[in-house]
Amino acid sequence: MVKNIGLVFADSMEYSPFLSYAKEKGGEEFTLRGNDAVTFSLEGDGRKLVITGVKCGIGKVNAASATAFLISDMKAECILNAGLSGAVSGLKREDMVAAETYVECDYDLTSIGYGLGVKPDGQEYILKADERLLSYALESKGIIKTKAGTGDIFLTDSVRKKLYFDTFGIGAFDMETAAIASVCEKCGVPMVSVRKISDDADDCSVEDYREMNDRQESCLTELLESILIRLMADDSQW
Repeated sequence: MVKNIGLVFADSMEYSPFLSYAKEKGGEEFTLRGNDAVTFSLEGDGRKLVITGVKCGIGKVNAASATAFLISDMKAECILNAGLSGAVSGLKREDMVAAETYVECDYDLTSIGYGLGVKPDGQEYILKADERLLSYALESKGIIKTKAGTGDIFLTDSVRKKLYFDTFGIGAFDMETAAIASVCEKCGVPMVSVRKISDDADDCSVEDYREMNDRQESCLTELLESILIRLMADDSQW
């Protein structure tokens, strides 16, 4: 029995620890429609996960296209995302989080009468993580459940930060997760995003983010591995 799993990373520093882990597992690097990628397998008890990780580039369009490529070209049956996020409310630097919902905070049709983030024609705009994948993430010690907001902006503006919290109740902000969730929702593919809080989305954010990003820490890769192991062991998924 085989399952294909796709993993999405935004930038080189987030991708590098996973790439090292994949290569230790015999992973082979390749290019997926212009994106750096690596594929490898985990096997046990007659089960096999074929895992493909992609470095998509920062931002919603990059994340959405890479997710679509993983689903269409690599036949990914679930999508995991990992990276760094800014804290909006109830979180602090170094926290590890798993998001239960995702919303595009910068989707703005307010000038023609829609609420911030609201999409026309009844489109769903607050998207949910897959409950089972989310539960796998939350089984790891110290992982905090939160709500994620996304936008094509590195958030450093306290006024905008308050607006996004007041409107959506988010705890963390990033530049990819809601776009990934949107593609997965349309394709009927389960997903979850796990993140480490790098900054407080304030006037010190750039320095704090760069300092943590430059560390190329392995903690997110270790969390992803734990999710994959739980997926492998879950009889209900086979």
